[in-house]
Amino acid sequence: MPEDSGNNSNKGFIRRFLDLPPDSVPKTIFVAVSLCLVASMIVSAAAVALRPVQEINKLRDKQINILQVAGRYDPQENVTQAFSQFEPHVLELATGKFTDRFDPATFDERAAADDPATSVALEDDPASIGRKSEFVTVYLLRKDDGSLDKVILPIHGYGLWSTLYGFIALEANGNDIYGLQFYSHAETPGLGAEVDNPRWKALWRGKKLTDDSGDLLITVAKSAPPQGEEYHVDALAGATLTSRGVDNLVRFWMGENGFGPFLDNLKAGEI
Repeated sequence: MPEDSGNNSNKGFIRRFLDLPPDSVPKTIFVAVSLCLVASMIVSAAAVALRPVQEINKLRDKQINILQVAGRYDPQENVTQAFSQFEPHVLELATGKFTDRFDPATFDERAAADDPATSVALEDDPASIGRKSEFVTVYLLRKDDGSLDKVILPIHGYGLWSTLYGFIALEANGNDIYGLQFYSHAETPGLGAEVDNPRWKALWRGKKLTDDSGDLLITVAKSAPPQGEEYHVDALAGATLTSRGVDNLVRFWMGENGFGPFLDNLKAGEI
C-alpha cells in the first residue's frame, strides 16, 4: 500500500508539471537544463570522435613548421613525404647526447616537462618556464652525401602574455643561425605578434650564437653589442617585453642549461 501511494504521488507530480503553462518558470528551467545537457553530450561526443583528426592536424602543423624553419617547405609537396628527410632523435640535455630511452616519434617534451621523473625545476630561469624537461626531440637534416646540413632545435619561453613555442634551425657548425620560427603564442597582435612577420624572422638568418672563444653573444635588442652586428637581431618595435622574452629564451636554450652540451658535441664532430 505505501508503494502504491508513492507511485500515485510521482504520477501526480509529473501530471501537474505537464499541465503547467509553457512559459512557467519550472518548465523554462527544465527545458534550459535539458538543452544544456544534450548540447554538452553532443560537444563531448564530437570532441572524442574528432580527437584522432586533431592529433593528425597537430602533427602536420608541427612538421610544416620544422620544414619552414629549415627552408624546406613547399606547399605543392606532400608534407609527410617532405618531412621524412628529417632524422628525429631524443636528446638528453645534460649530456648533449642522443638516448634510446624514448621513441622520438611519440616522445612529448611538454608532458615530460610536467613529470617530475623526467624534468627539473629551474632555479636560474630567464626563460620563465618553471620546469625543464631533461629530454627533448631534435631533428637532423642531412645532405645527399650523408653529411650534416642543419639541426632543428625546439625552444620555448615566456614573452609578454604567453609562452612562445618554436624552433631554431642551425647550420651544421652549430653556431650559425639559419632560421627561427614560433608556432604557438598569444602575444599582442601588431606588436609582440610581429615575431611571425617574415621580415623580422629573416633578420635571424646568418647571425652567430657565439664568438670564437665560445661566449654566447646572440642578443635581441635595439642596438648591437660591441662585438658586432653578426650577434644582433633588432628588437620588435613597440614590443619591448616580447623582444626581451625572445632574447631570454634564445639565450637560455642556446646556453649551458639548454643545448650548450649538445652544441659542444656538435662542434667537436661527435654528432
